[in-house]
Amino acid sequence: MIARIQELLEEVEHLQASNAEEVEALRIKYLSKKGCINALMADFRNVPADQKKEVGMKINELKDKAQQKIAALKEAAETKDSTADDLDLTRTPYPIALGTRHPLTIVKNEIVDIFSRLGFTLAEGPEVEDDWHVYSSMNFADDHPARDMQDTFFIEAHPDIVLRSHTSSVQARVMERMQPPIRVICPGRVYRNEAISARAHCFFHQVEGLYIDKNVSFTDLKQVLLLFAQEMFGKGTQIRLRPSYFPFTEPSAEMDISCNICGGKGCSFCKHTGWVEILGCGMVDPAVLEANGIDSKTYTGYAFGMGIERITNLKYQVKDLRMFSENDTRFLEEFQAAN
Repeated sequence: MIARIQELLEEVEHLQASNAEEVEALRIKYLSKKGCINALMADFRNVPADQKKEVGMKINELKDKAQQKIAALKEAAETKDSTADDLDLTRTPYPIALGTRHPLTIVKNEIVDIFSRLGFTLAEGPEVEDDWHVYSSMNFADDHPARDMQDTFFIEAHPDIVLRSHTSSVQARVMERMQPPIRVICPGRVYRNEAISARAHCFFHQVEGLYIDKNVSFTDLKQVLLLFAQEMFGKGTQIRLRPSYFPFTEPSAEMDISCNICGGKGCSFCKHTGWVEILGCGMVDPAVLEANGIDSKTYTGYAFGMGIERITNLKYQVKDLRMFSENDTRFLEEFQAAN
């Protein structure tokens, strides 16, 4: 048996393998339950008593060397496999697919760019907010329906903490720390407790704007919004303002644009009216200015807000809001040319 062990030791010393499959074959041959070394251990009971110590030591030596050798071969094979592509400099390189910005990001950047050229600066704020910045500072009454659980997500352990339902909270934070003139644009994600459908979602994105200075008028607001509409949807775009109500503006209005699909002639998209609503706006209510530390007798201002999904729908005719959050690469690839 000593001679057999010595023969196997020499074999183990010269073992070679070029890949993981060959290493596994060697492991089975020498170290598995039916391998050579286990067979020697099975025959160990037949070794004379005076030779058991020497033979046992030799078998252990053989087993240790076999384990070390096969482990080294396995490591070398894995290293070779992991670097094989790098070493073959003649291979054709893998094609790298170009990514694309999300359509909402494309439209948001375009909106921000338009207003930046008009002197508006970017302002951002937290998505988890307190009741004061989301509602009270914006002149919402204590019993206003927007405070109801049906619309707002409240933090259960802290009833005064909410997921912001509009980015007006950013305007409140800006007014707290700055004195006029203030001219900011506030994009961000907002949350409302609504059923998810093709026309509504529990989260969406807004861009709101705020301008406060001396002698700011509704005419200034109308001119800025007309320029925005024509920059976003084309030079021939017309706008109209309809009276509306918002707690934080007075007077308030909703703005429509002439349908960019039919050119105002009437189609199914605009419900044959020739007009499509895109945003709400108005003059900042004096109560909002005072609540945020700005003298309403000296300063006036206007504010506006729009849904980015709404603008994206109009620009690209995406009819299902859920497509924006499903991460379907086939849908996203359609916007590569828009980057």
